[in-house]
Amino acid sequence: MKRNIILPFLLIAFLCFCQTATLSAQHSDIQKKVDDYINAYVQMKQFSGSILIAKDGQVLSSKGYGKSSYQFDVENTPQTKFRIGSLTKGFTAVCIMQLVEHNKLSLDDKLIKFIPDYPRGDDITIKHLLTCTSGIPNHTEFEDFDNNRRVFHFTISETIETFKSKKLKFNPGEKFKYSNSNYILLGLIIEQISNMPYADYIEENIFEPLKMENSGFEKPENVINNMAQGYCFRNNEIVNAKFRNMSNASASGALYSTVEDLYIWDRALYTEKLITKKSLETIFTPFKDNYAFGWGVVNIFNHKMITHSGEIDGFTSNISRFTDDDICTIILSNFEQIPISRINKDLIAIVFGEDYKIPEVINTIKLSDDIMQSYVGEYELKPGFIFTVSVNNGSLFCQPTGQPKLELLPVSESEFILKEVEAKISFLKNSSQKVEKLILNQGGHQIPALRVN
Repeated sequence: MKRNIILPFLLIAFLCFCQTATLSAQHSDIQKKVDDYINAYVQMKQFSGSILIAKDGQVLSSKGYGKSSYQFDVENTPQTKFRIGSLTKGFTAVCIMQLVEHNKLSLDDKLIKFIPDYPRGDDITIKHLLTCTSGIPNHTEFEDFDNNRRVFHFTISETIETFKSKKLKFNPGEKFKYSNSNYILLGLIIEQISNMPYADYIEENIFEPLKMENSGFEKPENVINNMAQGYCFRNNEIVNAKFRNMSNASASGALYSTVEDLYIWDRALYTEKLITKKSLETIFTPFKDNYAFGWGVVNIFNHKMITHSGEIDGFTSNISRFTDDDICTIILSNFEQIPISRINKDLIAIVFGEDYKIPEVINTIKLSDDIMQSYVGEYELKPGFIFTVSVNNGSLFCQPTGQPKLELLPVSESEFILKEVEAKISFLKNSSQKVEKLILNQGGHQIPALRVN
């Protein structure tokens, strides 16, 4: 009898061992692929930070790359703290839904209820703010931002005054246009209703309940243990990022965290620890242009991805959640303007077993200001479609019509690669040694663009 009883237990133990061995091999394979991929970017000085990848509640990869301090030679780890920028918006959305559940707020409430003299405040709802469909212009794009509100302390009310009188870009609810101003207003509303600072509210109602002990609201006067220093890569050199008074970013981008804490956040969003499942469904339901409440919802490799990126002085971040597959990728970097979209897509490809390409390691060089200035101008690829080339903070940028600026990294005096996309740009001179056109080399095609200005 004992023999018959013991045999099933041995079989179960053997099966468990086999399953554990399979998972261990899978983890090792994922980690090696991630290492090989990310280290190519580290070698090109296009990545420094921490990455976490998880599936079915199991962490497949959690590791730091590069340094949290290049001055003091401190390595990044999964416990390093980074600014998360606009990932803050997802937290703000949950705060709003908590207040809705406590009957202190409605998504249909008008902005005029909280700021009685706000122009067209009777047309703008809380939902419009959450979904960036209010038409309110983005205050971080104003001319005074760089040298004033980036550096000096502004209260939420003072920041609101900078865009309050600006004309709406469109009628509320009509279109989607990403704007940090919306979430500045939501921060004020949270403070009015809760009668506490946004930083205190989020600490008490999200970080403490979830035991996210390495996350918080960044203030310039606070010393934050194990916090990464933010950097830029400018003209073939790693340099310190511009100073940013982070408290001004408030509910739109002032939080810091670690990859491990953000994974706690991911896990909580499968539960009702913070808000009900009905509220979570509301948060993750797109309204316009695939944007929901502080999250984008799109498909990649035929899988639904709930995602958001953040870019804020010296730091870049991304969290992508595949709720149908229970997969999460988290990227936190203390370099700004890294190719975050490309890196995130390729890491996701690694997890799903899709094709991806390890970037070719290309060494960049340093160029003189005179050489870079000689390329500044407008280049026409086709009627109405212009490449605007400019110099900013010692680096060369190219901005296609209607698209964001893309940094050009020099590999020779006249040849450049782009960070975000697999493309190269070459500048050609005429017989008088003046730059007359550029050549865009992308996808096997060479497209000339004549200089028109």
